[in-house]
Amino acid sequence: MLQITKRTAIPLSDIELSAVRSQGAGGQNVNKVATAIHLRFDIHASSLSPLYKERLLNLNDSRITKEGIVIIKAQQHRTQEQNKADALDRLKALVQSVTITSKKRKPTQPSKSAKKKRLESKARRGQVKALRGNVRD
Repeated sequence: MLQITKRTAIPLSDIELSAVRSQGAGGQNVNKVATAIHLRFDIHASSLSPLYKERLLNLNDSRITKEGIVIIKAQQHRTQEQNKADALDRLKALVQSVTITSKKRKPTQPSKSAKKKRLESKARRGQVKALRGNVRD
């Protein structure tokens, strides 16, 4: 189980992991050993709540395909185990980002003293600007 929050978890059976060869420099190790991990997670077929599924599908993230599949490629580390842990952590962070609900903003109004201060400062500023004009006899 991949624990997302206290109440939310993803069973590992919902996550498809496959080992592939890494790209880039690395000598013989890159050519011989499949250390990179491709993680595939189908949002529609998962056991997540419908609210989280909808939020994930509405995310504007390049890792989520039009079909609703999250694809994460982890190849930063030299070992398969570290890349697997990295891919699962990135999936966990992605799902955690949609579990957080922000509080609604309560519209407030300025206090009487704040309004009074604002008007007084405007009047003071207007006086300063008025005194800058041409002097008449």
